[in-house]
Amino acid sequence: MGKAGTKGVSRADRERQIIDVAVEEFGRNGYAGVSVAAVALRAGISKPLIYTYFDSKDGLYVACVHHVGALLVDSVAAARSRSGSTGHAVDTLTALFTAVEHCRYAWSVLYDPALPPAGETREAVNLYRERLAAMGAAGAAQLLAGAGDDDPLDHELLNHVWQHAVTAVMRWWFEHPDQSTAQMMARCARLLTALGTG
Repeated sequence: MGKAGTKGVSRADRERQIIDVAVEEFGRNGYAGVSVAAVALRAGISKPLIYTYFDSKDGLYVACVHHVGALLVDSVAAARSRSGSTGHAVDTLTALFTAVEHCRYAWSVLYDPALPPAGETREAVNLYRERLAAMGAAGAAQLLAGAGDDDPLDHELLNHVWQHAVTAVMRWWFEHPDQSTAQMMARCARLLTALGTG
């Protein structure tokens, strides 16, 4: 059982509430555009409480990264049942859409282009980005291997294209919040089919 926090809320529950608010703040405004004071105000708590739990803005951001990073990595890992098949791209995107549906700003937090270039925040972000990239590379490699293509430069190029395509799709969705998860899944399935890869 977690230690009691303020107003009878356990510390674990309070931390989760703060992280939920902070993920939205960081996702909307980027790392540079968020203050601890703004998160505290939205969460209805004191600024010193955030420092007690997370030590700093960086500590809060890292907690958010671990939350969204684990969500995205676990979702993609669970979608690998058809890995190596032509349906794997749709499965992967569906997993990402479903995860982001439940945590709308997850992708924006993990792929914030304005993060500091070094330090604890960058290391945490890179950890999850690398895991997602490795899963994408494995899927691309299996797809090409299934087609009898063992050219390492083909593998490198397809992985590069896939990583950028996923980022473009997620950013497009962020700019079109009226699109539901089901609509995005159907849209991407149509596009992949039209490209001959769905």
